[in-house]
Amino acid sequence: MSHLTTYTSYEGYGERSKKNLWYSQAVRIGETIECSGQGGWDRETDKIPTELNAQIAKAFDNVEHTVKTAGGRGWEDVYFVRSYHVAMNDEAMATMVKCLKQYAPNHQPAWTAIGVAKLAFDDMRVEIEVRAHVPADRK
Repeated sequence: MSHLTTYTSYEGYGERSKKNLWYSQAVRIGETIECSGQGGWDRETDKIPTELNAQIAKAFDNVEHTVKTAGGRGWEDVYFVRSYHVAMNDEAMATMVKCLKQYAPNHQPAWTAIGVAKLAFDDMRVEIEVRAHVPADRK
């Protein structure tokens, strides 16, 4: 698709995934940034913490970094969230809400949470994908 020219992948995990798994962390289409699912991995070491709350917090940080790398301001520009959970329970939902309030204190993006049997890697318990809006007049 020749009109989709602004693909981005951050240093570390993003660049390794681009090479080894053949995907980008985000693509910018006009004023919209579409982010691939961000897990709770460490961007430098690729390690995923075993503790659920730590994974969710790291996934939020990875979303922030992805949107900024693609040209946005981070969660401030996010208007839609889809989260996938291996452990869909009260603890996961409470941590998601806590992180949403922390990262998006001035707005409430649309959010869909989905329970799944498995994610891409054995240790993954959460994956978050987002859409962000970056107006053309804001650069």
